[in-house]
Amino acid sequence: MKKYETMTPEETIKTVTIEIIERAVKLGKKKNREIFISKTSGGKGTNVTELNPNTSNGKENLEKFLTPVRRHYTFSGLGSPEEKNSINWRVLNLPFWRRTLLVFQVGISFIMKGTPLKNKLYRWMGIHVGKGSEIMQLVWLDHFRPELIFIGENCVLGAFTQLTVHAYEGSGKFRYGLITIGDNCLIGAGTGMGPIEIEPNSRTLPGATLSPYLSKIKSGTIVGWDPPNVKEPGKKITSD
Repeated sequence: MKKYETMTPEETIKTVTIEIIERAVKLGKKKNREIFISKTSGGKGTNVTELNPNTSNGKENLEKFLTPVRRHYTFSGLGSPEEKNSINWRVLNLPFWRRTLLVFQVGISFIMKGTPLKNKLYRWMGIHVGKGSEIMQLVWLDHFRPELIFIGENCVLGAFTQLTVHAYEGSGKFRYGLITIGDNCLIGAGTGMGPIEIEPNSRTLPGATLSPYLSKIKSGTIVGWDPPNVKEPGKKITSD
């Protein structure tokens, strides 16, 4: 989406978080539920009504809560599906029309070859794809919030690679975060990752699982296997 096209990763996750908080305030009031947002994967967090950007006090609290901006956030309090007043986490995240459109777009991209046309489709979805990057067939880029994915220039993502920006933990709790891949990175076929920061000139070997083992990969690092072995520049391979 053009809305996110020129945003930095920090600006993007801040905007996304504010959008979800606004929806949480409305849905929480409608369903008579208390919804919380946390800066970590654990803990009760802050009631979203205290961060309502449509009130002067909430707007001030929200700015403090988002300073500094984190790379990931967690929502909780939506209730289990069996509760009558539970809130579906997918509904909280995005309106129906965009969820439907993204599923359709992801389905098309899944079978497309790594061409400039495919990159244009990804950018239309909101994914940030740098010039010269190639994304092979059967790569899955998360349609939960595709704008949270940043791929640098001259990167290659091998077939069957999976980039997942969110995780649903059950009982009405989910978390999401940024995936940033620097320039000139080679992501081997079948690599799986969640929210992570991969610095430029890094490489993953085929079949590597990066998250939750790693949250950051330094520039020039080679990562492989599950759990991954990490070879940083100038160091011997050690288990991480």
